[in-house]
Amino acid sequence: MHPLATLPLLAALVLQAASPVASLQSAPAKDKKASVTYLFPEQVTLPAGKPSPVDLHFKVEEGLHINSHQPHAEELIPTTLSLPENAEVRLASVTFPPGQDFSFAINPKEKLNVYTGEFTVHATFVAPKGEHLVQGTLHFQACNNAACFPPHTIPVVLDVIGK
Repeated sequence: MHPLATLPLLAALVLQAASPVASLQSAPAKDKKASVTYLFPEQVTLPAGKPSPVDLHFKVEEGLHINSHQPHAEELIPTTLSLPENAEVRLASVTFPPGQDFSFAINPKEKLNVYTGEFTVHATFVAPKGEHLVQGTLHFQACNNAACFPPHTIPVVLDVIGK
């Protein structure tokens, strides 16, 4: 192969490396289905009709990070928790933990705000009397140090007993 034949590829790599956020957002990568896992709780008992706190625990796969609920750049996809609008159990409020600032060696001044390892989302639910299967979702975008994966949604299933 002629040495100049590799110049277009080299130029593309240099341009991608110049902006870590841009390259992370645009780099296609294989979807990581199990990049975040919902750990617990599986069941909670709450006073019926009263806003009640429930801590939801998640774990990000080792070697990956996900954008926090409030990433530093508009083009980054935030982590969100939601319930269907017609659910009997209502999500009154959600408080996400603060993310950790993360930067790449190539551009240490550009910081991303991410979750790694285990993190806890503090949710407040209002449940009517009875037993209710809550089928919420956590929406996020996982990345490693080289690429971001397509946005993904995992189920957050919780048996809520309103007493």
